[in-house]
Amino acid sequence: MALSSNIVCSDPALEAALAYALANPGKQLRSRLCRETATMVSGEAMQSATRVGEAIECLHTYSLIHDDLPSMDNDDLRRGKPTVHRAFDEATAILVGDGLQAFAFEWVSETDGLSDTQKIKLVKLLSKSVGFDGMVGGQAMDIAAEGKSLDVSALKEVHLRKTGALIEASVLAGAICGEANAGQIEALGRFSRNIGLAFQVMDDVLDVTASSETLGKTAGKDIAADKSTYVACMGVDAASAYANDLLNEALALLSPFGQAADALSALSKLLVHRKN
Repeated sequence: MALSSNIVCSDPALEAALAYALANPGKQLRSRLCRETATMVSGEAMQSATRVGEAIECLHTYSLIHDDLPSMDNDDLRRGKPTVHRAFDEATAILVGDGLQAFAFEWVSETDGLSDTQKIKLVKLLSKSVGFDGMVGGQAMDIAAEGKSLDVSALKEVHLRKTGALIEASVLAGAICGEANAGQIEALGRFSRNIGLAFQVMDDVLDVTASSETLGKTAGKDIAADKSTYVACMGVDAASAYANDLLNEALALLSPFGQAADALSALSKLLVHRKN
């Protein structure tokens, strides 16, 4: 990720671990959601939305580093290579994650082309998405649910926070950059919640149907950890069909935007129909 050259890190060990974490940036789906949403609403917002999208990728990478820790999901593989705490150590991984989270908000605050009001809205949106009512709260719920049998309704509550909150924030951040009106914000919020759930449902499907090599992370982890998943609740075929239903509902919400939504629609399909 080219963004690493903009992050000042005076400690050599942290600098090495940061470069390692950002060397393979993944698919960058969240930053693309931000950018394509802003472009759909207002093509003039591309530059600022690109920068805000970079901040969102910092938040996402921080979440993966911490999620992989032994006290969380305890994983050894991420994006096809050893996780940060395996390549370095746990303390370094925690600190790199903390630094990326802080830097994300610094990066948003210094984004040109946005008014102070837009920046405040973005900081509020992103901080909530990764906080107690978002990703952190969802992770806590996910840990508490290990070894328990949750139904689909309960799973939704977990994943709307753990996975869906940052996906929703990515879309709404693009809407803020593009100065969307209240009606557009409401529709895009519903769209993004559907996409976020569909993304997680397919994540559960891929966990049991794809290999570790294809996924770039350890396959079968949810079963090994005795976690409730959409596949466990519904089976592979029904879960895949449910993800497609969510996708179709999401795409219908973009119809008022006409052809301007084509790129965002294509990206949404990629999120759900991905192979890893």
